[in-house]
Amino acid sequence: MHLPSTLGELKSSDFSESRVRFRSVKDELRQNLIGKLERRETILPGIVGYEDSVLPQLVNGLLSRHNFILLGLRGQAKSRILRELVGLLDEEIPVVQGCEINDNPYAPICKSCRLLIEEQGDQTPVTFVSRDRRYVEKLATPDVTIADLIGDLDPIKAARGGHLLSDELTIHYGLLPRANRGIFAINELPDLASKVQVGLFNIMQEGDVQIKGYPIRLPLDVMLVFSANPEDYTARGKIITPLKDRIGSEINTHYPLTVEEGVQITLQEAWLNRDGYESGVPDFILRAVEQIAFEARADQRVDKRSGVSQRLPISVMENVISNAERRRLASGEREIGPRVSDIYAALPSITGKLELEYEGEQRGASAVARDLIRTAVGKTFEAYFEHIDCSSIIAWFNDGGSIRVSDVDGAELCLTSLRHVTGLIDAAVQSGLTRRSEPNQLVAVCELILEGLHAQKKIGRSEERGYTAAKQEPRGQGFESFSRSRKIN
Repeated sequence: MHLPSTLGELKSSDFSESRVRFRSVKDELRQNLIGKLERRETILPGIVGYEDSVLPQLVNGLLSRHNFILLGLRGQAKSRILRELVGLLDEEIPVVQGCEINDNPYAPICKSCRLLIEEQGDQTPVTFVSRDRRYVEKLATPDVTIADLIGDLDPIKAARGGHLLSDELTIHYGLLPRANRGIFAINELPDLASKVQVGLFNIMQEGDVQIKGYPIRLPLDVMLVFSANPEDYTARGKIITPLKDRIGSEINTHYPLTVEEGVQITLQEAWLNRDGYESGVPDFILRAVEQIAFEARADQRVDKRSGVSQRLPISVMENVISNAERRRLASGEREIGPRVSDIYAALPSITGKLELEYEGEQRGASAVARDLIRTAVGKTFEAYFEHIDCSSIIAWFNDGGSIRVSDVDGAELCLTSLRHVTGLIDAAVQSGLTRRSEPNQLVAVCELILEGLHAQKKIGRSEERGYTAAKQEPRGQGFESFSRSRKIN
């Protein structure tokens, strides 16, 4: 398709229609959103779990042509949502060629474009800007200035052009004017200094600014969207009242409401397939990893105000796969088969994502993380083995049996030992999670059974002997404390 290259050609093209000529970016978003809703298309691809909560509020805000703010704890896809709004923009729009602020050829607002069109008329060169270049994002920090966001006077421009400093042609535009006819997003809004926030609400409502004391009319066409963490309102800063008053909609985000939703997000975001090797992550491993985040969000030792990011299960899952990959390389196996022991090996991807209360700090991040894993695996075990009799397994340990497994041994080597436990293989197969002909999966299910029985305190575990009869043991001891040994009893 040949796109117009001059203003004259533009006037003779499809872009000459009045609905396109002077349509604001908010009207553009609204009309494209209406089209998606009528066609029953996905509005924000990749956003999971918000279909009945956040998305309806977001759609209402866009249909109302509101500037809005997403309010929620860390790791709730706030930035992802803001960036996905680009998909509601037109694929391309015409602008005056060379303009810093994407001026509309039909209604330019910067002085240089107005002078250019007066001089060249229909021969004024135009170009087209894609939707991806119409999104500007800024992370708010205390050192951000009005000059960064709005602009400043440029003495070099004034000297080279022979202009007075009060001339509009001497302006060096900031990020907000450069987002003209697009979307401007500010993350962590409360971190902006109050005087900078004043500059924002002035241009949102009145469309004019003052740069170095010179009043300049700058009627920008921009959609302003923000994100913030509720804790930031008191911990680091606040949103000034006049700015809050000018934000049309305040939309609250949340963490996944079910484990299934969390699993879907983790599968979407985590890097699972490694160099052509299929990881084949069992469903119960996915659920156990996701359950860790749910347990952490409910644990009294974890700071609720900071939240537990959805990045935690994503990072844990990637570490689980990496440990299984390391085992494949060491044992020479063909497949990457994640197990419960790999979840304990992923402790480093948990501890750094937990903000602890006093009690948690006294225990230590590693001990808290091990407790969370044990509880999560225990609940996962209950979900799959609620109606399966494991009494023969418990009896075997009560009769003096013990078994130690290693997170570096291959599946066949582990099965040599696991088969000695009365009823263990039969219970694993009976669950329907595996078959006898699937060694990697079989070992993983057996580990789930052993760790689940330990979480229920029906069997014990010690560093010296591995899984044993139920006895009291030091608190906080995890799978990894004995799984480093390659010896299998």
